[in-house]
Amino acid sequence: MAEKPEARLEATVRGMVQGVGFRFRTLAEAERLGLVGTAGNRLDGTVEVTAEGRREDVEALLAWLRSDAAPGRVDEVEASIGPANGGFTRFGVF
Repeated sequence: MAEKPEARLEATVRGMVQGVGFRFRTLAEAERLGLVGTAGNRLDGTVEVTAEGRREDVEALLAWLRSDAAPGRVDEVEASIGPANGGFTRFGVF
């Protein structure tokens, strides 16, 4: 991403989202949108997503997380969008 990110998405995704390729599909979608950040499995079975970039791209990733295009079964996405913190150079999974 060439320009400084302006917005940050912090989301917790609940449902059947582990063991179905969710993090890696999120990685692909984030990269397609030009976002940086992370997607990681949590011990409680959720996936945590943090993404930074242009506000419209961050909002597009959130819409994708809530859509039928996301793998597995998404029951709920708790999310907030605020100002970017910086610090990411790419999108990664953990």
